[in-house]
This record gives sequence, structure tokens and C-alpha cells, in this order.
Amino acid sequence: MKTPASVTHATLTRRSVLQRSTAAGLGALFSGLPRGWVGSAYADDAPETGDMKFGMIALTDCSPIVIAHEKGLFKKYGISSTVSKGASWAAIRDSLTNGDIQATHMLTGMPIASTMGLGGAPKKPMIIPWLLNRNGQSISLSNTYKGKVQDDAKALKPFVDAAKASGTPLTFAMTFPPGTHAMWIRYWLAAGGINPGDAAGGSADISLITIPPAQMVANMKVGKMDGFCVGEPWNAKTIADDIGFTGINTQGIWKDHPEKACAFTEEFAAKNPKTVKAVLKALHEASVWLDKMENREEQASIVSAATYINCPPETILGRLQGKYDMGDGRKFRDPNYMIFSDRNCNYPQPKYCKWWLTQLRRWGFVEGVPDYEGVTKQVMRTDIYEEAMKEIGHSHGGLDEKPETLVDGITFDPKGDLEAYAASFPVKTLKA
Repeated sequence: MKTPASVTHATLTRRSVLQRSTAAGLGALFSGLPRGWVGSAYADDAPETGDMKFGMIALTDCSPIVIAHEKGLFKKYGISSTVSKGASWAAIRDSLTNGDIQATHMLTGMPIASTMGLGGAPKKPMIIPWLLNRNGQSISLSNTYKGKVQDDAKALKPFVDAAKASGTPLTFAMTFPPGTHAMWIRYWLAAGGINPGDAAGGSADISLITIPPAQMVANMKVGKMDGFCVGEPWNAKTIADDIGFTGINTQGIWKDHPEKACAFTEEFAAKNPKTVKAVLKALHEASVWLDKMENREEQASIVSAATYINCPPETILGRLQGKYDMGDGRKFRDPNYMIFSDRNCNYPQPKYCKWWLTQLRRWGFVEGVPDYEGVTKQVMRTDIYEEAMKEIGHSHGGLDEKPETLVDGITFDPKGDLEAYAASFPVKTLKA
């Protein structure tokens, strides 16, 4: 039987009134709650910035960013990602500074230097809420020194002294003046009694130059340098091309040292807190995947692509597995190979920033005493890391303030007198 129009109209009218009343009541009920709140949860926990471009340099330790992109992990956390290869660390820094990229693979020392206005660029505060990896860099030497020098820089000193006396000092390269590779080669040379000079090259026993990672091998091949410090796969490539050998791995200088970071500008992080945490969540999943040894062959295959490292995967794989052929007859399995997640790898430990500041002080990058505590608090964002990991239920190892002893036997105590530590080295170029 057909429903009378009057009944239908009355029913619909009553229903509309009830719906409007309910909506009004709920509106009043929720009006005092925070924006975005529905029931007992926020309706929109999505990243503020959905499209992100990530910078990277052609080094094996770009892997967490590449894997998070290739495996769809950024997408899982609401980010449409693009990965862009930079020509040099300075170019990567400038791209982050001007907003062409929003996050990047970066040498740990770079956000510290940019925050302080060091390294030849305008002051631009940057943060480290995530450490990408530890270990896995090396110092390579020209075949000229094969059989004469290995892991102790003291054996190199006679060659350095002779070259300096002749007016043609030996040339060594790193990838960015306040970066990791610069600090490792400076530390190693100084442990052997060799002065790498101040930030401007003064008081030096050698010439220390800046070369992008992918250009290291070509420059050594044409005889432009005697040694360099860089990440993989370029040390392995030096051996494969028979132009040099590995003197020492950086984990031999400092076991489990910090290496690369995922960096953001302070400004971007302040405006996009959910975006930054989404990035860290994706990087966590990628890093856990990377530290399963059975995945490292696939890792090498993925990152070897021309768009990333542009190097044969077999050149990348060996050292990722801890298999070290040093190129001068030494072959061994190094238990302290590159890690991406294990041993609380990703926590942005404040002590690492403090150590960096002591070395910037030691080598004259800063005049006078740096603000050890202030810069550390600004750059190493443990709060962001801890919030992101809490949201995905990851139990991390937390703050580590234990002292660290490096290759020269000198111990760094992050709770000690940092200025006294910076001044304690026999080889240094402090500026008042």
C-alpha cells in the first residue's frame, strides 16, 4: 500500500528536526575541545606536508632514506616521497636551507655547523632528530704507501715530513670541512703526530682539500691526492680499480661512532611536527629491515641504481656484510660493520654534538669557547625522536652519557670539562 504524502512529509520533517537538533547538540558538546578532536582521538593525525623531497649523496649510508622510499614506508605514514641525489654536501645543505628539499641524508657535523653559521654558509638552524647509521667509513691511501703504512698514522709521518720539507706537502681529501670524514681523517692524522691544520689551512703539515664523495676515486687515479676519508662504496671502489688501499676503517678510530643524520631545518620541524615524526617512523621500519643481514644483498641491488649510488652492487655488498679486503693483503671480518638500527643506533645522543663542538674548537673552526650545552640542546632533538618512537611502541635504549675512548687512547667524558678536553690534545690549532 502506498504511504500517504502527508505521513511521509511529517516523518521527514520530524527526522530533519531531530538531525538538526542532534548536530547542534554535538556541536555545542565538542565546541570546547581541541580542533580536530572526535570522540577520544584526533580525527587528523596526518602529516602537515604530504609531499616531501629527500636529499641524498651517493654513499651506502643513504640506504634508510632510499629503502623507506622504495619499499613504500614513507607512503605508509602519509608521505608522498621523492629522492633527489645531490652533487655535493654543500649543494645538499643549500637545497635544505632554501626549501628545495625538506629533509636530507647529511653528515652529522653539518647541522651543527649550519646552526652556528660555520662552513662558509649563512647561519641556518638545523636539527637532528634521527641518526641514520654508525661505522662503515674508511681512510684510503695511494698505492705509493702500500706495504709501508697500515692503520697507524705514525708510519705515515716520515713521508709527510719529507714532503713538507721539499715544499710539496702531501694532499689528503675529505668531503666537507666540519663533517664526519673531515673529523675522522683529522683525528687519525693527529694521533700519528701529523697536524692537518686549522679550519683555514694554517699550521698544517699536509694539504687538506674538499672533494665530493663520488669524485674521490677519479682524483686519486690522476695522482691529485695521497689519501682520503669517505664513506662506502668508494673505498672498496679504490681497491677494485687498483689505485689505492684501505689504511683504517673509521670504526677502528671510534667504535660505533655516529655518521650520517636525517636533518631538517628547525623552521620546517616547528611548522610540521607530525610530518617529521612520520618520517622517523618510516625510517625506523627501513632501518630494522636493513639490519637483517639476509636483506643486505637486496639493499645493495636497490641502492646501486644510477639514480642513487651508480656503482656495481658487488662493490657495495662485501663491506655491508662486514667482509673487509683492505687491498694490501689484510682480509678480515669486521664485527663493527655499518649498522642502521642495532645498538640504539638512531637515538640523537647529545654527547655526539658535544664531541663535535670540542673538535670544532680544537681545529679553530670557532674562536673562543662554544656554547656546548646550548647548541647541543638546539640541534640534537631527543624529544622528537622519543615522541615518534612512543607513538609506534618502539622501546629504544635512551640517553647514553658513557665516556668514549678513541684510537689515541684519550677518553671523552660528555659530563666532564669539555673545554679542557678540547685543549688536552698534543696536536691542535685552538683559536682564542
